[in-house]
Amino acid sequence: MKLRRALIIAAALPALFLFKEIFLPSFSSAEISSPNSFDARFTGRTMRVDLFHTGGPRGEVVALDRAVDDGPWPGSRTRLLDETNLGSHLFEVRDVRTNRVVFSRGFSSMFSEWEQTEEAKRTARTFPESLRLPWPREKVRIVLERRDKANVFHELFSAVIDPAGPEANPAPRVPAGRVWTVFENGPAAAKLDLLLLGEGYAEKDLPKFHADVKRLVDILFTYEPFKSRKADFNVRALDLPDSESGVLRPDSRIFRRTPLSVQYGIFGSERYVLTYDDRALREAASAAPYDFLEILVNDTRYGGGGIYNFQATASVDTGFSEYVFVHEFGHHFAGLADEYYGSDVAYEAGGAKPEPWEPNVTALKDPVALKWADLVESGTPLPTPWEKDAFEKQTRGIQAERKKLIASGAPPSALDDLFRRQMALDSKLLSTMAWSGRVGAFEGAAYEAKGLYRPSPDCIMFTRDPGGFCPVCRRAIGRVIDEYSRP
Repeated sequence: MKLRRALIIAAALPALFLFKEIFLPSFSSAEISSPNSFDARFTGRTMRVDLFHTGGPRGEVVALDRAVDDGPWPGSRTRLLDETNLGSHLFEVRDVRTNRVVFSRGFSSMFSEWEQTEEAKRTARTFPESLRLPWPREKVRIVLERRDKANVFHELFSAVIDPAGPEANPAPRVPAGRVWTVFENGPAAAKLDLLLLGEGYAEKDLPKFHADVKRLVDILFTYEPFKSRKADFNVRALDLPDSESGVLRPDSRIFRRTPLSVQYGIFGSERYVLTYDDRALREAASAAPYDFLEILVNDTRYGGGGIYNFQATASVDTGFSEYVFVHEFGHHFAGLADEYYGSDVAYEAGGAKPEPWEPNVTALKDPVALKWADLVESGTPLPTPWEKDAFEKQTRGIQAERKKLIASGAPPSALDDLFRRQMALDSKLLSTMAWSGRVGAFEGAAYEAKGLYRPSPDCIMFTRDPGGFCPVCRRAIGRVIDEYSRP
């Protein structure tokens, strides 16, 4: 995500980086790569550090709320340092005595998305956030960092956590709902653990939830690289029955109070579906070991959302639920950016464009240093020409029809029919160009028509076409699987 404020002045950057290199070293991977080292520093439980993230026109502040037990630690005992460089934020766990980093994870947040909206210019809001780490045996310092305008990390917040202190509650939570196994390939510490939660399912709908889980999980594992790496995953699901079916849809005047507080209309976008209530989500999810999670929303209206290493959602009863499930999981799982740019979104575009941290978009400042250059065939021009004008004209026509359908109160099936027509048009155009099927740098990505580039003419992160993930996205997904599926 494009962040708007530098947290320190540019002149101080060299000194800051030198200070961090000399005085704040990390343990090397070898130094923390044995189970014995893990057991010496951590227990087998998970600590969840709950925060409040507040900001607006007058600035930004993060405050500590509490540290609580979040279930068994599901992750690796040897791969404790995040080497992916993904996410708008990064948190480090530092040994208090040596100040060395013993654990780290990147993630993105709702706050970092919200501050790109028009609302953030005129009012303040608070978002609950949480950091999950192995439960430490001794005091640790938690350091939260965020990217500046140049996408360089700088410290935003730090706090010392004493696992035996009053701010830490090691009591396990009584699980809500019922956890069941979809498939299991090994112990949680050696596999990538995915948890699916149901939202808007009444007790009578639980058989439907089970069928929805099976259908969508089966679809996910038809896409590469998930298909060939299925043995690296465990998948579980959590029944969370409610008193009635459906979720909150404010613009439709449909009001619900559901277990996870999932709703449509996030940041004013009618099809953006998430929960603002991180506490409710984490409390429920603590019933099972998980590295990543996705919420299945029992609704017929098109919608979904995904934030890297935070949450993903998909409505299950539309004609494109399978596409939404996989697309949003790409955001949540591998930090993939949206590659489209013609749809209405809540974020404000324009302005200077630094090189994005997301692995599948680039500002192409230096074509020779393109981050996926090794996947570009010799002779492919950079930037790579494509039928951009024809595609944009086609997209504008579809968007105009969509707005008319929404304004007229058309049923969800009418929007599905429109999207099917758009899919046929897009597939025909994007598959018959001179550089179709090639990796290059195609202008138009991440909500920007100019100045940002995607790696392929078509991809599930760009259109609803059935072609799957492009080679660059597949590689990014594979790297995350590697990070989490080794003991």
